[in-house]
Amino acid sequence: MIEITRKIKERAMLVALQTRHVNRELVEEHLSELEELADTAGADSIFKIIQSKSAIDPAFYIGKGKAEELAQLVELNDIDLVISDDDLTPVQVRNLEKLFNRKIIDRSGLILDIFALRAKTKEAKTQVELAQLEYMLPRLTRAWTHLSKQYGGIGTKGPGETQIETDRRMIRTRISHLKEKLKEIESQRQTQSKGRKDFVRISIAGYTNAGKSTLFNLLTKADVFAEDKLFATLDSTTRIVNFDTLASAKPSGGAGKEKILISDTVGFIRKLPAHLVASFKSTLNEVRDSDIILHMIDLSHPYYEDHLRVVDETLKEFDSEHKKEIKVFNKVDSVSDKSVIEYVRNKYHGSVIISAQKGINISSLIKSIEATIKDSFVEEEITLRIEQTKLASQIHDLAEVTSVKYDHDTVLFKFRANKENSEKIKKLISKA
Repeated sequence: MIEITRKIKERAMLVALQTRHVNRELVEEHLSELEELADTAGADSIFKIIQSKSAIDPAFYIGKGKAEELAQLVELNDIDLVISDDDLTPVQVRNLEKLFNRKIIDRSGLILDIFALRAKTKEAKTQVELAQLEYMLPRLTRAWTHLSKQYGGIGTKGPGETQIETDRRMIRTRISHLKEKLKEIESQRQTQSKGRKDFVRISIAGYTNAGKSTLFNLLTKADVFAEDKLFATLDSTTRIVNFDTLASAKPSGGAGKEKILISDTVGFIRKLPAHLVASFKSTLNEVRDSDIILHMIDLSHPYYEDHLRVVDETLKEFDSEHKKEIKVFNKVDSVSDKSVIEYVRNKYHGSVIISAQKGINISSLIKSIEATIKDSFVEEEITLRIEQTKLASQIHDLAEVTSVKYDHDTVLFKFRANKENSEKIKKLISKA
């Protein structure tokens, strides 16, 4: 992985483009989020610029005239880097770098920089390196422009092109190796997952900085790093808990003996490039393999519904939109407008409004989890012929077998499974 080190804060100019189909207020919100990302990465945002234009300029992103104007501003104010809110093409980056004579990065590059800073585990570092290399591959021509500047003229173009192609081959080989490595990690996860069939699996998912790690720490009594910054947590963390340890106010009912696995996952964000999502597939599979998703939403954020939509769309990419989901609206203690709370209660039935930081209404969340578990799992019994060993093995893989009784040439299985796996078992039996 490309290591990122920090000495002093860099002075940054943030640039966004408002095209004719985009609301200016939304562009301003995106730019504010970019400022938070820049702060997380260790940069001071000196200027925030929005350029209105009918469409993206293919050569200079914001147009050559505006770019020349900003180049003077960059020079006069000793700006170290310029950050674009949209992904830039290699041509746009090359043209802007020539004009500004400064580092040019886009939103994806900034997010990758933060990921490189935050990655701690071997898996996260592997995923970050893969995403970095896939991001870098089409931009290699920019990295080697110094060859023509330094030597120039006849007889130097060949070696430059050869070096670029050599680097491309090396990167492609490394990408292939990392993908194989992640396949191994995913295979290990699937093996671990088989051993967890007798657990209720809950994942905490949501937009970055929605309070996932704070809730995770509260429910599991863990000490996962939580900070009021974007992507404070990058690594997925899982803990085993029982209902009676979730909170001091244990809900009533018969779910107290449930064995539960709760996972804290990396946050989502808008404009996250597809290759970056794909790189983190193995981590996000924690969400895909869950029985219940706690979808955390920062209710105090003015664009909380936009964040909610981004997460829902990302969950669809992982075939998780049909999972049992509890929408958890967090940070209610920071909401001064009570009409917002009333709106959420009326629109999002079955949701829970809490403050993980202050511990407000956590008992209601636990009761909601308990009710969802009861609704998600079924107990069944089925009789197989004694020679149907393969089918018996599949039942053991998909469910928690609570009882096995032999009677001559048949076997009576009693098992407990979530409804999805119960349906799978029924289909397997119907085909047998």
